[in-house]
Amino acid sequence: MKYVILNDLHASLGAKMIEFAGYNMPVLYGNLIQEHLAVRNSVGVFDVSHMGEFRLKGEKALDLIQLVTSNDASKLTDGKVQYSCLPNEEGGIVDDLLVYRFTENEYYLVVNASNIEKDWNWISKHNTFGVEMVNMSDDMSLLAVQGPNAIKALQKLTEVDLSGMEYYTFKVGTMAGIENVIISNTGYTGAGGFELYVTNADARKMWDAVFAAGEEFNIQPVGLGARDTLRLEKGFCLYGHDINDETSPIEAGLGWITKFTKPFVNHEHHKAIKENGAKKKLVGFEMIDRGIPRQHYIIKDLAGNTIGEVTSGTQSPSLNKGIGMGYVSTENSKVDTEIFIEIRDKAIKAKVVKMPFL
Repeated sequence: MKYVILNDLHASLGAKMIEFAGYNMPVLYGNLIQEHLAVRNSVGVFDVSHMGEFRLKGEKALDLIQLVTSNDASKLTDGKVQYSCLPNEEGGIVDDLLVYRFTENEYYLVVNASNIEKDWNWISKHNTFGVEMVNMSDDMSLLAVQGPNAIKALQKLTEVDLSGMEYYTFKVGTMAGIENVIISNTGYTGAGGFELYVTNADARKMWDAVFAAGEEFNIQPVGLGARDTLRLEKGFCLYGHDINDETSPIEAGLGWITKFTKPFVNHEHHKAIKENGAKKKLVGFEMIDRGIPRQHYIIKDLAGNTIGEVTSGTQSPSLNKGIGMGYVSTENSKVDTEIFIEIRDKAIKAKVVKMPFL
């Protein structure tokens, strides 16, 4: 078990701690619905220091990134961020990730906690370019300050113009008296806000400063439970649920991060799926009858035939109804198609809807 630097703080705040991706992490501090709505309506803070960060540096850094990622990183300029994935050689996805461009020869890759070692080994295996790679994951802390009032709280702490930062951009500046903070606008909640990358030594100082600045907005600590319900309402994929080692980004609706303007690992396989049509597709659905869908629940058609499986599901705190994502056969993927989720041996009615849900 690994521990984030603020582990004892979370415990002192009464957080329910669980093992997640090999880390002891806060899943909730009190009430999931209240934490969820705090982010949707005001501001909340997630400690997501379990995420991984790699620095890639050198004249061939972009060449390596272009080979191992599906998106076209040549489109990046300094201060821009790109969502992408690492295709494997079997037709699936090693991981999804963020690519940060600092200069034309220096990039950061932010990867999922559960895949840090796997991703590191995968990228290293393809590093025939002499790129300098540094795994900074154990030395960095990451706070995600999310919600419509995040900008009002954080602007008190920095001279960086946060309102001028577009989605999927970042700046390096001083915040709360801490220098060289990476301030990023790439939120996973769809509620607005910023991610703050600091060294472990500065994590507590940043946490305290953020909560002092957000006090007037009733800022709340938020656990991974609400992070999941928030991202699901916005239709954001979660690795290990909606994408994995067996799913193609084309099947997952991630064709927009799969660019065939350059070669990448196993690109011909995904190009063929795009050209010939995927046999299954990831769709969003909402429950018509009462029921809460969960991962691995069977999806059936009107005739009772199995047509797919739920990958993510929850009771949406914002919509007060059951919502989910899952793979279904392509002929059953059209919006408004009636489907049935098998919950405790009963077929509960649902329908395919366009994402995001909210």
